Amino acid sequence: MRLHRLEVTAFGPFAEPQEIDFDALSGAGIFLLHGPTGAGKTSVLDAVCYALYGSVPGARQAPGASLRSDHASPDTPTEVTLELTLGGRRLELTRRPEQDRPKKRGKGTTKDKAQSWLRERTGDSAAAGDGDDGWRSLSRSHQEIGEEIEQLLGMSREQFCQVVLLPQGEFARFLRADAEARGRLLGRLFDTRRFAAVETLLAERRRDAEAKVRAGDEKVLGTAQRLAQAAGDSPDLRAWRMPAHQPGDPGLAEAVRAWAAVARCATRERRVVAEYALAAAESRHAAARRAAEDARELDRLQRRHAEGRRRAALLAEAAPERERVRLLLDRARRAALIAPALELREAAARAHGSATRAEAAARAELPPPLAEAGTEQLAGVEQRLREDLGALGAAHRSEARSAEIGRERAALDREARAADELLRETTDWLARWEPARTALRDRVEAAQQAATLAEQLAGRLEPARLQLAAAQRRDALTAEAAAVEGALLSVREESAAAKERWLELKEARLRGIAAELAAALAAGEPCAVCGSPEHPAPARPAPGHVDRAAEDAAHADLEAAEERRAAAERRLAAVTEARAEAATAAGDTATAELLALTADLTRRHTAAHTAAAALHAAREALAGAEREYTARSEARRDAEARAAARASRREALDDEQRGLEAELAQVRGGAPSVADRARLLERRVALVTGAAEALRRAAAAAERLKEADDRLADAAFTAGFDTTDDAARAVLPEYEHAALQRRADGWQAEEAALADRLAEADTAAAAARPPADPEAAEAHAERAAAGLRAASSALDAARLRCAEVDRLSRQADGELRALGPLREAYDRVARMAALTAGTSADNERKMRLEAYVLAARLEQVAAAATLRLLRMSGGRYTLVHSDAKATGRGRSGLGLHVVDAWTGSERDTATLSGGETFFASLALALGLADVVTDEAGGTRLDTLFIDEGFGSLDEAALDEVLDVLDSLRERDRSVGIVSHVADLRTRVQAQLEVVKRRGGSVVRHRTGSLTD
Repeated sequence: MRLHRLEVTAFGPFAEPQEIDFDALSGAGIFLLHGPTGAGKTSVLDAVCYALYGSVPGARQAPGASLRSDHASPDTPTEVTLELTLGGRRLELTRRPEQDRPKKRGKGTTKDKAQSWLRERTGDSAAAGDGDDGWRSLSRSHQEIGEEIEQLLGMSREQFCQVVLLPQGEFARFLRADAEARGRLLGRLFDTRRFAAVETLLAERRRDAEAKVRAGDEKVLGTAQRLAQAAGDSPDLRAWRMPAHQPGDPGLAEAVRAWAAVARCATRERRVVAEYALAAAESRHAAARRAAEDARELDRLQRRHAEGRRRAALLAEAAPERERVRLLLDRARRAALIAPALELREAAARAHGSATRAEAAARAELPPPLAEAGTEQLAGVEQRLREDLGALGAAHRSEARSAEIGRERAALDREARAADELLRETTDWLARWEPARTALRDRVEAAQQAATLAEQLAGRLEPARLQLAAAQRRDALTAEAAAVEGALLSVREESAAAKERWLELKEARLRGIAAELAAALAAGEPCAVCGSPEHPAPARPAPGHVDRAAEDAAHADLEAAEERRAAAERRLAAVTEARAEAATAAGDTATAELLALTADLTRRHTAAHTAAAALHAAREALAGAEREYTARSEARRDAEARAAARASRREALDDEQRGLEAELAQVRGGAPSVADRARLLERRVALVTGAAEALRRAAAAAERLKEADDRLADAAFTAGFDTTDDAARAVLPEYEHAALQRRADGWQAEEAALADRLAEADTAAAAARPPADPEAAEAHAERAAAGLRAASSALDAARLRCAEVDRLSRQADGELRALGPLREAYDRVARMAALTAGTSADNERKMRLEAYVLAARLEQVAAAATLRLLRMSGGRYTLVHSDAKATGRGRSGLGLHVVDAWTGSERDTATLSGGETFFASLALALGLADVVTDEAGGTRLDTLFIDEGFGSLDEAALDEVLDVLDSLRERDRSVGIVSHVADLRTRVQAQLEVVKRRGGSVVRHRTGSLTD
């Protein structure tokens, strides 16, 4: 990758268009980018990164940060153009961020969306076809351009910023950081997420396997508990209580199987006992049931005999009533012979009365002249009336046509009123059309503006939320840092106290070491101090003597306190670093202000989005209104044509109606209508016809009544009755005759039944025995039945308990067999998870899998950095990777040490001085750039930038560093130094100066003696 040209407009501190010619600056191999603080040196690097990736490096990509220059004119758009060679292709990248601009019409501003262009130089203007000499447009899609650039570079934005824009401050922190912080940086540069994913996957599988084992153990324990409940309580089982076990206990299987065997034996023994008890209860119940049946039979016979005696006495008392009933039935049998004649006479009398009343009613309805007329006279009147009724047929048709004309005229009137109402409504609607159309168009435009505003606010809302989250994290980490500092002070005091205690004990032990050595002396054995085999006066321990065990215990307390202090310091460093990152991302804005800003943006975005949601409805409403306007206009023209046709039709109907009314007036007479006249004639015909018929029926009824009286008198005399009235009184109704007959038959049957019952031998014999007591016998049988049910229930319960114990024993055995493979699988995955997580005893250095991979990368980086560090330090320092085992709970594998050739010692990189740290961090940055470049596929980086750090070097060290940087020019590579150190201006000829001015910064080139 080689940079050729950079153009920036209204970007950062640059208000006016500025062009940077990297080809001219790179001619000398090394060029200097300098200027006063705040002039915009870093903004040049930001512009390069923004052109490539569409975002600026690191913390400068904060939520709410704007790339637009505050000095630029509102009409000047912010734009960055970068021309470079990448993968052998000459490309030009142009990007514009999202920005506000003045509206072309009216006041206020509108927001332009972000735009990107990618072009490639072909060298053939005819083939380009877009008007630019030799350039061919490739894409205007942000996503396509980003994917193309990242594929050609082979590295992400974070990797590019780390290996091309070398930030020395970050590598100085890398040298002083602990293993966790180094791991985070290396993890971003070398994509080791797949190894971390393996760790996570194994941990998840371990948790899943552990959960399955625990679930299996819980299932077995649950089955064992149900087995204990099913087995019940017995003396044998009380002596075999199952011991308590926890899930995962290897002895669980043996305990459950032993308990199940004892429970099965106990439940089978209780089932045999219940079977014997049931047999005895059945025998007792059978005997009690036979005794109860005998008592019930004796009681039934005794009650039957007593009931027969009682009913015989009642039958003797009813003898007078039986005679009266017999006489009534005899008269009724004789009266039955004349019943048909009586019924015939009663029917004739009823018919004669009805006919007489009907004749009187019919004559009352006739007019007075006809009230006394005979049948022949009434027939003549009926004939004349029917002739008048037949003459009304033609008048009926004329009247029907007149009514039809009236209905048609009414329909025309209703249609005319509805048409007039519709016409008025349509006219009013068309009069309001223009204002309504204007209002609907305003709704559409307002919804479109709301949609644009919602899209703009959405672009600002997400950065604001990210900055708010960073600010909240910053505040939380600030509070946590204070708490950690307090804890660190406490553990430091504990460590100092432990060290003081250990030194005191050590000094006291040294003072009494003679007594400790004397305790090991033996007669004839040489002294370990003087060599003499004689020990005339060995020393004795003084009171409060301190031995080795006490000293070792104090030293162990000291080491534990030191580990706690180191852990607290690491925790404080991690919290401090995280707080710095959060503060950088959040900026200087207060959390409350960011919260209010986010809430305001959310509220405005929600309101705009809600208003924009009405765009479709507004467009549909406008289109519907336009369709309705067309339809109403056509409807008005059609209504006017139909109104003229209705007027012509109504005039014709009026003429026809007048002719029909003159004709009907002569036919109706005094009646309101022809139908009324017809009904009047029909009513008169009916009256005359009914009266004539009533006269004929009355004469016939009188004749039939006379014949019935004669037949009744003959029948009464034949049956033996003196008069017809006596015969009529002897006749009984059917229901009364049947009731008397049933009483007589019942008395006769009762008499026969009582005679048979009193003659029964067993009944008489039972009456001679003492009274029976069936209730006592039944109660005894019920008690025997209750005992039988209890014994049967006990046997059923014993059988069910035995079957349930067998089933649960088989279930528990199956669950224990299924648990074996689960436990083996858990052991395998747990060993693998612990090994990759660095917590296994087999992992001697406690290195995680991801840390192991990163350690290999760190070893490559250290080797590449050493090549340049040896030259910059005059052969004194060498960077080496350390995989020494970490103390406490720390992880191993990411240690970085420096070897001092002058002293031969190896020490941590955190002990380097300021200038030495610069050497080491610069060498580390260059080495990391080489390794990451190889990792990304060997993409050649012909342009590098080194940002600050030169102020800590003396003159000799600066010469060494420049020599190393000068060696990077091999094979046409150029290095840009970003610094404000004045001494570099005399040592580096090619310079790019950023000049700070009130109206915006500008750039100046100086290559050799030429100055722009």
